[in-house]
Amino acid sequence: MGEATARTLEGRTAAPPPSGEADRPPADRRPSLRGTRSPRRPRIWFEVLLIAISYWTYSLVRNAVPEQKEQALRNADWIWSAERALHIAVEDTVNRAVNSVTWLVVGMNYYYATLHFVLTIGVLVWLYRRHPGRYAAARLVLFTTTGVALLGYYLFPLAPPRLTSGGGFVDTVVVHHTWGSMASGNLADVSNQYAAMPSMHIGWSVWCGVMIAVLGRWGWVRVLGALYPAATLVVIVSTANHFWLDAVGGVLCLGFGFGLSYVWYGAFPYRLAREVPAVGR
Repeated sequence: MGEATARTLEGRTAAPPPSGEADRPPADRRPSLRGTRSPRRPRIWFEVLLIAISYWTYSLVRNAVPEQKEQALRNADWIWSAERALHIAVEDTVNRAVNSVTWLVVGMNYYYATLHFVLTIGVLVWLYRRHPGRYAAARLVLFTTTGVALLGYYLFPLAPPRLTSGGGFVDTVVVHHTWGSMASGNLADVSNQYAAMPSMHIGWSVWCGVMIAVLGRWGWVRVLGALYPAATLVVIVSTANHFWLDAVGGVLCLGFGFGLSYVWYGAFPYRLAREVPAVGR
């Protein structure tokens, strides 16, 4: 005891470990799997400002993309042909069936116009308050998904089904005179109508669904979270705002967002610690 060196099995002596190394838990000595960033406690003023600026920028850029009508219609014909080849081109049947039930289609119009924004903000607020350690990573997923979608709008202009002439689709907002889409009726002049691929209604709803289904406290809440993307898919098709493949595009954008978040933080958002230490103000 108290010797400066320790004798090994071969009789040689070895220097003791540096001060504090022997007391460090083994896990701390292993290489970290975390990325170069660690989550920090979010600040409310910064988050509100960031979300407001980001949504304004998203709307500005999305609507500034040239409305290439002819190309968008050609792309829509290509998507419709591809879906027929895959035997999934049933959007027209779903659209006309739902349109025949007035109370249902009117409800879907309002769902399409409002819920994707309201619920997405609600989930962000919930994560901020209840899961601050996971909030920044989850926010990065959402923002990255949206950024990739803007690139899709520019590179692949696409007319929604309701603006095509070959499938006999019904624009449910126009027919039922409801406020249900920024790209229908009187609001069509202030919104890019040919930015249907990818569908951010799906990208955002799947993001919400994953966060709620994995992190929700009660079982029934987790079930509702899992059902939310499926309900959104039915709505975007029933109102003729998107093709099935637009939804696939939204999921691919979301996958890229999750991948970037994993690289940045070394884990998916729901795998990070729930709490983080407060930072100086």
